[in-house]
Amino acid sequence: MLQVSNLHAYYGKSHVLHGVDMHVKGGEIVALLGRNGSGRSTTAKAIMGLVNCEGSVLWKGKEALGHKTYEIAHLGLGYVPESRDIFPKLTVYQNLLLGQKRGKKNARWSFDDMYRMFPRLKEREHTEAGVLSGGEQQMLTLCRTLMGDPDLVIIDEPTEGLAPKIVELVAEYLKELRKRGISVLLIEQKLTIAMNISDRCLVMGHGSIVFEGTPDELRNASDIRKEWLEV
Repeated sequence: MLQVSNLHAYYGKSHVLHGVDMHVKGGEIVALLGRNGSGRSTTAKAIMGLVNCEGSVLWKGKEALGHKTYEIAHLGLGYVPESRDIFPKLTVYQNLLLGQKRGKKNARWSFDDMYRMFPRLKEREHTEAGVLSGGEQQMLTLCRTLMGDPDLVIIDEPTEGLAPKIVELVAEYLKELRKRGISVLLIEQKLTIAMNISDRCLVMGHGSIVFEGTPDELRNASDIRKEWLEV
């Protein structure tokens, strides 16, 4: 479904990604792991057309690199940034409404789906998003992305700074996506959640992929964890 080949990315003169190769199949959760500064978030931004890059990003067999971000989103890729980027002066309902794509028929997700996954959003439906807690804002941005009915969702650090109960809700959300056949590229620092729900794990170091395998293979690769993941 998604095939990234020889991807290089730059911030000005800084060369951040060095030939990233990776793929995500339909209905698969792939965890992209690594320390801060390894290039994980830049990979997500490069796929979504948010940074200067070169190489190839094939989406369903067609080149996405070079397209504008909104065009890439309309192709069926969803992106949940680490910064969340909710609209603070709009209500929960209005934020979700903005996530819908015009002219999209037979969408897989409805407001009721969002409120069933995260009942707290239903309770706060008419509340301005800017006064929500961090956990509630994370729920909102996850759901707003789904309202656009993507086939693949790139999620950057969804559990960062969240209470354990909210982390559990996010894990259930990811499992629900897989159940509905939606692919996920999960950028995460918490090894436990990533290895418990992912089908494959990728480890990044110095702007390239240094390991690819199943969660069990990563558990057994103590040298990789020690060199590239553990503090």
